[in-house]
Amino acid sequence: MSSASRYTYLGPAGTFTEAALRTLPESETRELVPMVSVPAALDAVRNGEAGGALVPIENSVEGGITATLDELAFGEPLMIYREVLLSIAFALLVRPGTELSDVKTVTGHQAAQSQVRNWLAENLPEAQWESASSNADGARMVQEGRYDAAFAGEFAGPTYGLTALATDIRDAQNATTRFVLAGRPARLASPTGADKTSAVFWLRDNHPGALLELLQEFAIRGVDLMRIESRPTGEGLGRYCFTVDAEGHLTDRRVGEALMGLRRRCLNVRFLGSYPRADEVGPRVVRGATDTEFTEAADWLNRALDGRG
Repeated sequence: MSSASRYTYLGPAGTFTEAALRTLPESETRELVPMVSVPAALDAVRNGEAGGALVPIENSVEGGITATLDELAFGEPLMIYREVLLSIAFALLVRPGTELSDVKTVTGHQAAQSQVRNWLAENLPEAQWESASSNADGARMVQEGRYDAAFAGEFAGPTYGLTALATDIRDAQNATTRFVLAGRPARLASPTGADKTSAVFWLRDNHPGALLELLQEFAIRGVDLMRIESRPTGEGLGRYCFTVDAEGHLTDRRVGEALMGLRRRCLNVRFLGSYPRADEVGPRVVRGATDTEFTEAADWLNRALDGRG
């Protein structure tokens, strides 16, 4: 099977990432390969060993997944082609015969801890938490006897010979994780009418109002920012880059001109892709921000330049 027909994901088998990947219709015709970490999954794409990688990028409880945000911002460039939203609920997986009173150590991905903290405090207040590289890897370590229990998807139980002491565990009832399918940069697909555009930008210099000035590039063109998150650049305290998700497609005049405005004023801008929104919600375009109105304004300018204004 060619590398283009291979998708990597944050493994091992039985992760929520695998469950999200299997919601994509094309997953039925791809070889799905688990990787030990987000960087490993993305590097397989960069090295030409896979055609795409599905990785978590944010959850509704704790926000951004820093490993993914940093890889997309600082690693060899990749583009986002799809997103998947998955409702998250955990099961407490144990070896057969284990009772709740036997659980002294628990494990799971660091992002899971914040989503089960209240349940853990109420039901296992004395249990010691140790983070795992993924929830499924935590289940694997329970199978090996290294921990007493793991928080993971209930579907991971049969894979690792574990049973669920409790299910539907989630402190926030609407907990959702967002995943993105990343691939090598290529020409953009046509807009669907319900799209999202992602980018990373770096301030040229830090002065009062510097971030506000850049955000106004979106505001004055009627582009809604769905998410903005800062990440340290590693160049010293107070030095940050900003990842944004904007409503719309790069081919929309309002979105394209907003990013051109950023490019003129920023130290650097990295385009991460325009892709269909998983919720299929169309944009809210304010008056004066439609492509037709941008075209009419450009025509007016041309007439003025020709003395016909």
